Amino acid sequence: MQPNAVMLAVVLLGNLMLPFASSQNAGFVKSPLSETKLTGDTFELYCEVVGKPPPEIQWWYSEVNRADSFKQLWDGARKRRVAINTAYGTNGVSVLSMTRLTLEDSGTYECRASNDPNRNDLRQNPAITWIRAQATITVLQKPNINASEHIILPLDSPSKPVVLRCNLTTAHWPHTYSFWMKNGQEIPNTRTEQRATTHSITKPRADDSGMYMCVYTFDMAPNGNATIEVKARPEVISHKRSENKNEGENATLYCKSVGYPHPTWLWQKVDGALYKDIDNTTGRFFITTRDNYTELNILNLDITTDPGLYQCNATNRVGNTTKETILRVRSHLAPLWPFLGVLAEIIILVVIIVVYEKRKKPDDFVDDDEPAGPMKTNSTNNHKDKNIRQRNPK
Repeated sequence: MQPNAVMLAVVLLGNLMLPFASSQNAGFVKSPLSETKLTGDTFELYCEVVGKPPPEIQWWYSEVNRADSFKQLWDGARKRRVAINTAYGTNGVSVLSMTRLTLEDSGTYECRASNDPNRNDLRQNPAITWIRAQATITVLQKPNINASEHIILPLDSPSKPVVLRCNLTTAHWPHTYSFWMKNGQEIPNTRTEQRATTHSITKPRADDSGMYMCVYTFDMAPNGNATIEVKARPEVISHKRSENKNEGENATLYCKSVGYPHPTWLWQKVDGALYKDIDNTTGRFFITTRDNYTELNILNLDITTDPGLYQCNATNRVGNTTKETILRVRSHLAPLWPFLGVLAEIIILVVIIVVYEKRKKPDDFVDDDEPAGPMKTNSTNNHKDKNIRQRNPK
């Protein structure tokens, strides 16, 4: 074989081996975990795989006691209760979620992944071309809990004490204890072993509103709970009452409220009887809102258009509350005003002194160069002394 032919064969062999050298079989980084849920709950299964090229990910399902009959799951299945979100990058990530669980949703859920070029060929054995990771979802009947109706707090008049009630009527397992939660946080000193439990709010205020939940725990099943919404009109408890800035600077106004549900915020500028809505479309006004807090940022203040009265409005399904803020914008020369004032006082004082000196009467001056009368000297005495010295004694 000629040398050129040998070199060509080596190059061709290298090109054929290159895809195999750079490829990587699919493998799981994270696998779905088994869970036990109650009817009406929601679950999420997470699956992450790695490989070169990126593996394809699929979700499959098998009913209880029928592990040999898997069916593929699609996004929007089971009356749109199934959602599948998959993203491919360095790793492939897929999340299977299902809402409003029923007893029939119990079973085995399987994440499959493969980057085999022939993975979808019906002549191939799926057990070889696809790797699998399984999780078992067990759905149990939710216990029956009788709970109080939702409550609206009347904040305009002195409120009477409010009592929230829950009663565990039926459950397939003995419960251990119960406790109360507010906005996802356990309320201290509310644990009890009784089936009937209460929580009292002695002097209801707006900040007592929120999402309350009575929770029952079981040894052999997930916790059961019931939710009671305590609603109230939003009350603005903190806001920027005034703001003093120089033109060209930035200003920040804010409002904070209590009350449930969280309010919808609206910023307005008050001009006499006109209320002008403020939004993020002007390029200089930016509104940031999160739950019970809102912030208005004004960039590059204009002394002619920006000063005035601003108002934040918090509104929910129960009512609304407004608070006002005064924004003052000073000129660029404002920092020089104290110095200019002192300089003006000095100039005025100097002028007064000069005018006073020029208007003095001549009698008030003493001229040392031109004496008022003839000056007396001792010249006569000197002559007498001279004559006396020139006499001769006899």
